[in-house]
Amino acid sequence: MKRVLEPELMEDENQVKAYAEADFDSPHSQFITRLNHFINSVQFGGVALDLGCGPGDISCRFARAYPMSKIHAVDGSEAMIYTARQQTPDDVNRRIRFILGMLPDVMLPQLSYELIFSNSLLHHLHDPQALWQVIKKYSEPGTHIVVMDLIRPESIESAQALVNKYAGNEPEILQHDFYNSLLAAFTLPEIKQQLRQAGLDLDVEQISDRHVFISGVIPGAYFNKWTQDVSR
Repeated sequence: MKRVLEPELMEDENQVKAYAEADFDSPHSQFITRLNHFINSVQFGGVALDLGCGPGDISCRFARAYPMSKIHAVDGSEAMIYTARQQTPDDVNRRIRFILGMLPDVMLPQLSYELIFSNSLLHHLHDPQALWQVIKKYSEPGTHIVVMDLIRPESIESAQALVNKYAGNEPEILQHDFYNSLLAAFTLPEIKQQLRQAGLDLDVEQISDRHVFISGVIPGAYFNKWTQDVSR
C-alpha cells in the first residue's frame, strides 16, 4: 500500500481537543518505559528535547520520571502548544519550556542536547528528513536518540482492522485521525533508508502490530555525565 499524506499540523480546535482528551496511557507509558530502559540511567539531570510534543503528555510523563530534568518541547501547531501550556500541571510546569516551531527550521535555545526523543511525529511529516536532520543538528557525541511511531499496514483493510481494535470506542474524529495516520506512516524498510540517507546509525525495531521503536547513541563519547550503571 502506498503512503497517503495527511496534514502535517493539527490546528482544528475540535481535533486538538479530542486528541488532548484521548486515552493514550498505554502507548505513552510504554514509550517512557522503553526510553528509561534504553538510556539506562537512574538520574537524568540535563535538558531533553521533545520533538512533536503535541498537548504535552509525554513531556509531563518524562518530567515526572526524571525530577532533575528540564525539557524543551517543540510542536508546529499553535493550537497544540496553547493546549500544552494550559494543561501542564503545576508540579512540572516550571521544568518544561514549550516552543512553537516547524521542523526543520525551528530555532532552539541550545546548540545540542544530551537526549532527544519524539513520539508520533514522523508519520505527520511530508519529508521525513525534517526530523532526522534536526536530530543530527542538535546532537553531540553521546546524545541518546529515542523515536517511536506508527508503522504503515499492508492494506487499507488492515488499517481499518487496527482502528477497530484500538480505537473502536473512541470518538469518530479520533478514529478518522488514527486511520489517516496509519496510512501516512512509514514501513520499516522506508525508515531504514531514511536513516541511511541522514547518516544516522540507529536501531529500528518493530515492537507491536502498529509501532516501531528507533533508538541509538550518537558516536564519539566514552562517558556521559548523567548515565550511571544501574547494575552496580
